This record gives sequence, structure tokens and C-alpha cells, in this order.
Amino acid sequence: MRKGKSKSRTIVPDPKFGDELVTKFVNNIMLQGKKNSAFDIFYEAIEIVSQRSKEDGLEVWKKALANVTPAVEVRSRRVGGATFQIPSEIRADRKMSIGMKNMIKFARNRHEKSMQEKLAGEIMAAYKEEGSAFKKKEDMHRMAEANKAFSHFRF
Repeated sequence: MRKGKSKSRTIVPDPKFGDELVTKFVNNIMLQGKKNSAFDIFYEAIEIVSQRSKEDGLEVWKKALANVTPAVEVRSRRVGGATFQIPSEIRADRKMSIGMKNMIKFARNRHEKSMQEKLAGEIMAAYKEEGSAFKKKEDMHRMAEANKAFSHFRF
């Protein structure tokens, strides 16, 4: 290799809960470098979730994130003249990243007033194993199951 391996950045735990996973989630929410706004959105959404569910908001969020995190995905691979969708397992850090990004993307597409309410709604839906982000995970798993016959083309 010409270059050395890139250094992974250390992620500082968030100020309220002291959890690195929260900071990663907030970094994905953040737009145009406005991290304080992203933290405000996340903390307010957790408050709304804890009021609606009568449980600890952070635990509900962690369970919801686990519910929308996929285990397998399909990758396109050209063999001969044909393109096959090959199912493959996902690395742990990529799993979490995909789950977070899907939850945030589908929260932004919801029809509620503020981003806090949208995010809280998506968290509650994911916690109950319903909603768009959970459906996306199920679709990914269904695609992988349907293309299981091509798994011998894995590289």
C-alpha cells in the first residue's frame, strides 16, 4: 500500500447521557455544521418519546435503533454478462450507520410540525417494529433472502 491506514477519529461522548452512540446519531442529524441545534433536536425528541411511552427515552431509542439495523444487504456483482444481486453480511459499524441514516431520513419525510416531533414519531414507530425505517430493513432482508441462490458468487 502506498499510504498507511487512516486513523479513526475518536468520538467524544455526548454531554447529557455520556454515550458515544448518541454523538454518532447527532452527527448524522446535523446539517451545515450546526451541532448544537442537532443536539437540541435529539434531546427534545427523547423527551417526547419518554412522555409518550412512559419509559426511559434513551432505552426506547436504543431498542428502536436495534430494530431498524439490518444484518444483511445485497451488492451488485457482474459475472459474465449478467449482474447478480449477491447477499452479504454487513460490518458492525456499517450496520449502525445504515440504521441511523435510515431512521433520520424517514423521520425527515414524516408529516409532523417540527423535526423533534418527526424524530420522536419515527423512534416510537421503530420501537413498535413498524414505520418506514423498519420497513426498509425488512425489504433489505427480503431481497437478500430472495437472492440467496447467488451467494456462491461472493468475493
